[in-house]
Amino acid sequence: MISTFRMVHGEDIEDIEDIIGQGDDSPDERYSSRKLVIPKYKRLRPKLSEAAPEADSIIPGTQRVYVKTWGCSHNNSDGEYMAGQLAAYGYQIVDAKQDADLWLLNSCTVKNPAEDHFRNEIKLAQSLDKKIVVAGCVPQGERKTGYLQGLSVIGVQQIDRVVEVVEETLKGHSVRLFGAKKSDGRKIGGARLDLPKIRKNPLIEIIAINTGCLNQCTYCKTKHARGELGSYPPEEIVARAEQSFQEGVVELWLTSEDTGAYGKDIGVTLPQLLWKLVEVIPEGCMLRLGMTNPPYILEHLEEMAKILNHPRVYSFLHVPVQAGSDNVLLEMKREYTVEDFKHVVDFLKQRVPGITIATDLICGFPTETEEDFEGTLKLVEEYKFPSLFINQFFPRPGTPAAKMQRIPADVIGETQDVLITELSTDRKYYVGHNKSYDQVLVPMDGDFMGKKLTVEITEAGKHFMKCKITDISSASRPGGVPEPLKLGELSGCGGGISNETVKNRMYHPLLVVSLFVLITSVMLRLYYSLSSVITR
Repeated sequence: MISTFRMVHGEDIEDIEDIIGQGDDSPDERYSSRKLVIPKYKRLRPKLSEAAPEADSIIPGTQRVYVKTWGCSHNNSDGEYMAGQLAAYGYQIVDAKQDADLWLLNSCTVKNPAEDHFRNEIKLAQSLDKKIVVAGCVPQGERKTGYLQGLSVIGVQQIDRVVEVVEETLKGHSVRLFGAKKSDGRKIGGARLDLPKIRKNPLIEIIAINTGCLNQCTYCKTKHARGELGSYPPEEIVARAEQSFQEGVVELWLTSEDTGAYGKDIGVTLPQLLWKLVEVIPEGCMLRLGMTNPPYILEHLEEMAKILNHPRVYSFLHVPVQAGSDNVLLEMKREYTVEDFKHVVDFLKQRVPGITIATDLICGFPTETEEDFEGTLKLVEEYKFPSLFINQFFPRPGTPAAKMQRIPADVIGETQDVLITELSTDRKYYVGHNKSYDQVLVPMDGDFMGKKLTVEITEAGKHFMKCKITDISSASRPGGVPEPLKLGELSGCGGGISNETVKNRMYHPLLVVSLFVLITSVMLRLYYSLSSVITR
C-alpha cells in the first residue's frame, strides 16, 4: 500500500519528509562532505540596531483547529474521525473559527450549492490569513480545480493521516495526499474503524460500512470521489458498534454511498451483517439503516423485512427512486425500473407495519419530458411518501449528464415510544424518533436526553410531529448502557478523554523532542552571543 504526496508544483514524492525539488541534490550528496567541515565561532559583534532572530516555536500538536463538514452521514463520520485524531495528538478542536490557527474543511460534491458554500469558506479563511487543509469529495473528485491549487488536501481514504498533513501545513508546506487503500490488490473500505473520533452527538455513532458503489449514474459526482465498492469486514463493524455502546451511545447509524451493495466485494451480504449487529445492540438502543439503491435491496427483501421488524431496528429505509419514468431512469443508468421500485415499497409496507420509506427525486433531468414528469407526480400521489427529498438537477462537472442538452399520514392521537437523541435547532424541544424513524418534537419537561419514553402525537408538520408526554415515569435509559461521553470527548480511549486533557498532556515523544530542540536552540543562540562579547 503506497500513498502519494503531491506538492503544488506537481512532483510526486513518497512521503512527507521528502519535501525537496526533483532538481535538488539528494540528502546523501548534500551531507556527505559535512564531516570535513570544522565549524568556527562567529566573532562579529552583533549590531545593536538589528533585532535578535526569533526561534522556531511551532511545536506540533499545540495549535487550535476548526473543523467544518458538509454533506452526508458518511462525510460527517469522516469529519468526526479527523477531529478525533487531531485531538488525540494534542491539537485543540475549537468551535470559534476566528480563534483557530488552521481550518480543516471537509467538503461535499453532490450539489452545486454545497460546493459553493465550501468555496466561500475557503475564501473567508484566506481573507483571515488562516492555514487551510481541505478534505472530502470535492478535492478528491476535482483535483485540478483552480481555487484548490496551493492548498493542502487529504483524500477520502487517507483521513487516518490527517495529523501529518495538518502538521506540515502549519509549517507552511502544501501537501496533497491521495490514493486508494488496498489489501491483496483489492480496494478496502478506507481508514480503520477503531481510530479515535469526537462525535458531533455523543448519543449517536455513525459507522461507514463501505465506501464507493457499484452504480455508474450519469448525474453523480460522488462516484468520482469515492470510487468503486470497498466493504469493511463484519467483525470490524461489530467491534466498533460494541465499543460505541460501551461509551454511552444509544443510537447507531449505518452509512455508505449504497448500504444495499455492502459485502458484494468480500462475499457477505447486508442481512448477514445486520443479524450480527442486532445481537450486540443493548435493549432500548436502536439501529438506523442508511440509503440503499433498489437493485441491491431487491434480492434481500425477505430478510430485510424481518430485520426492519426487529424491536431494536427502526422501521425505516431510504430507497431513492429519482424519477417515475423508465425512460429517465434508463438515461440516468439507474439499473432498475419503476415497477422494481414499487415492488420494494409494496413488499416492505405489507410485511413491516408502520414502515417509513424515504425516497429522493431529481426534477429537471436533461431528457425529462412533460410525460415523464407526470409519471413522477403519479408515483408520489400513489404512495404519499412521508419523507420525500426533491432536488433540482445540477450538472456536476465531469459527469455524462453535464454534457446533455439540457403530505404526512394522519397520526394525531397515536401513542408512540420515542428515543430522544438531540435538541431542536431553536433549542425549545427535544428531538426523538419513533419506530418508523419519524421526527418527533418532545416538550422539555424533564431530563430525557438519551432516554426512551411514551408520548401521544398531537400535531403533524411537514417534516416533524409534536407530542405530549403521557407518562413521564416511562422515561428510561437503555438497560446496561453507561452514561455517554461528554461533548468533545474522545472515543476509544478507555471511557473517553477530553480534548482539554489531551491538550495538557505533554508526554508525547514528538512533543518532548520538539521542546528539547527549541530549548537547545535558544541556549545555543545565547551562548554564541555571549561568546562574541567575551572574545572582544
